[in-house]
Amino acid sequence: MAFVSMFHRVLAGSFSSPSIIGSRFGSTRLYGTLTSPKLFVSGLSRLTTDEKLKQAFAPFGRVVEAKVIMDRPTGRSKGFAFVTYETIEEAEKAKEEMNAKFLDGWVIFVDPAKPRESRPPPPPQSPADPSSVLGFTTNKTVGWSG
Repeated sequence: MAFVSMFHRVLAGSFSSPSIIGSRFGSTRLYGTLTSPKLFVSGLSRLTTDEKLKQAFAPFGRVVEAKVIMDRPTGRSKGFAFVTYETIEEAEKAKEEMNAKFLDGWVIFVDPAKPRESRPPPPPQSPADPSSVLGFTTNKTVGWSG
């Protein structure tokens, strides 16, 4: 019974002594704040353009850049984008207002953008290998022998 009343006090916000439970609820807010004015927008329609994205996010502050990421071979949207504001406060407001809203008929999700992870450099190709010069590789497997 004591657990139930403590649980009720925690939910009601009247839990006065600091504890593990209180500190866990307090730390949740730290992860929700933005550290950069750049937002990651996912769930975009393939019809969404940079201009449509900028217009949708403009009411929440000055948009520095709105960039829909495109697939190089097909030239179509990959379904996500990045929106950059002048200030973190504007980005926070846009995140709160635009998350789980409809844009071009699709529900979009707005999250803080993470820094780009560095990629390892591609392995060097030896010029002695003729397949690397021609742009294709050959299968060096010997056929079935049995």
